[in-house]
Amino acid sequence: MARILGVDIPRNKVMRIALQSIYGVGPKIAKEVLEKTNIDLNKSSNELTEEEANEIRLVLESEYTVEGDLRREVGLNIKRLKDLGCYRGIRHRKGLPVRGQRTSTNARTRKGPAVAIAGKKSIKSMK
Repeated sequence: MARILGVDIPRNKVMRIALQSIYGVGPKIAKEVLEKTNIDLNKSSNELTEEEANEIRLVLESEYTVEGDLRREVGLNIKRLKDLGCYRGIRHRKGLPVRGQRTSTNARTRKGPAVAIAGKKSIKSMK
């Protein structure tokens, strides 16, 4: 199992898919990196040599922002919005959707699991 930028590349996967396990590497960047290093897109991750892994690591480090640097950059951007107190920053602080989605229904991913209201009476018992 190869390690690139501190991430274990999954075994028994095609390289263009296996590279996507690195944070910040999607289909487009994975394809570009493999083309720059002259590695076959459909090569299995089991067949990857140490030299090829080092080539991939060098290309990713020099030309792309990935893993720790990207996580830090995104975190600092969110922190900046919170410190400014702008609308987006306030939404981040409250843990609500940031990009204009509805919240009366849906939004369960950002708001967390639904919590029942204690003492709420059902409609049938009110009649």
